[in-house]
Amino acid sequence: MINKKNILIVFFIFLGMYLVLTFKDHNFKRAVDACLAASQKLSKSKISDLKEARKFCEDQIKKNK
Repeated sequence: MINKKNILIVFFIFLGMYLVLTFKDHNFKRAVDACLAASQKLSKSKISDLKEARKFCEDQIKKNK
């Protein structure tokens, strides 16, 4: 016989897994955005190709993990 406590435990495990898988890239995206903002602010000439700058920032952050 299944009681309510076991059902709640299973429900919260699935809820936790969903939240972790949904928001796992949140910090990475924030770090990339900060890198882009810093590169725009620190460079004397504004970066014209944002896709290339984003790729560079993503590679650097992944390399430093």
